[in-house]
Amino acid sequence: MSDHEVLHVKGRVLAGPEDVRDELWAVDGRITYERPPGAVESTVLEGWTMPGLVDAHCHVGLDRHGAVDAATSERQALTDRDAGTLLIRDAGSAANTRWIDDRDDLPKIIRAGRHIARTRRYIRNYAHEIEPGDLVAYVAAEARRSDGWVKLVGDWIDREAGDLTPCWPRGEVAAAIAEAHRLGARVTAHCFAEDSLRDLVESGIDCVEHATGLTEDTIPLFAERGVAIVPTLVNIATFPHLADGGEAKFPRWSAHMRALHARRYDTVRAAYDAGIPVFVGTDAGGALAHGLVAEEVAELVKAGIPARDALAATAWGAREWLGRPGLEEGAPADLVVYEADPRADVRVLGAPRHVVVNGRVVAGR
Repeated sequence: MSDHEVLHVKGRVLAGPEDVRDELWAVDGRITYERPPGAVESTVLEGWTMPGLVDAHCHVGLDRHGAVDAATSERQALTDRDAGTLLIRDAGSAANTRWIDDRDDLPKIIRAGRHIARTRRYIRNYAHEIEPGDLVAYVAAEARRSDGWVKLVGDWIDREAGDLTPCWPRGEVAAAIAEAHRLGARVTAHCFAEDSLRDLVESGIDCVEHATGLTEDTIPLFAERGVAIVPTLVNIATFPHLADGGEAKFPRWSAHMRALHARRYDTVRAAYDAGIPVFVGTDAGGALAHGLVAEEVAELVKAGIPARDALAATAWGAREWLGRPGLEEGAPADLVVYEADPRADVRVLGAPRHVVVNGRVVAGR
């Protein structure tokens, strides 16, 4: 051990929102809080240290047209990494990114497989587009090939109705969620509107993405069932632009999207106040750029979530929810070092001083 070069991180180590320690070491890519022999020769980093941030709604391997090549996927992952995002829940991708698992310098990814959508009711080239009778079989297939999550498209514009409508009958979605759970996977769903939420939650869904359609009727149901939400507020900011583009053909849909946008902060704060678990996700990889995790945390704070809870939603709490360790003894040394205390001002997250993956400094200033 005395011949090993180790990484020494000191200053303030935020092992939890209130668990502040003075230093840690990384030996062979793993965290220890006990000084190892040979530490005198170690690389030293100083500052305020957080676990690697979590983006719980990100799409590595996608752009606005569908799957991208490995070089583009790598650039996306590097952009997230350099912003401090070291754990991604990939909420649906048509690309095969398993090769990233073999890289010790890129974020760790928890995949939800490929989106499952209704025929002609989602973004072209993104999803399996199927009819309700095939839903259970497709959910089972994605549950087996994913990393413990399956992603449904719960609602989308219905061109005949001219507005957002639910994609799945309740019976089929309940059977599909039950099958995913039988196979050990959790299920999440893209939902913008109000009407799909009750059926999904009462059918046992584990999480809802965006959740802009939450109301005083469904918020208590989410809280009672412990269904998490990932609001993706940096994505919801695009709703007015989308509404403008659809105004001529779908005026009802456009008005609906503007209304969902107008109340977005109130919706998120009401969900938080009710005890609904809220986590950070950016929806990067479609129309949005990667590397926006700091902006999304700031948006949660703007919505009225206290800074420490907004940080937990991208750090300690998010990692626990996804079943991955933070700054624990023996955990992979995936961490980010900042110049100041992010609990005092979450905008600090936008300027990492050092980014460490598996005990190696891979980015920073």
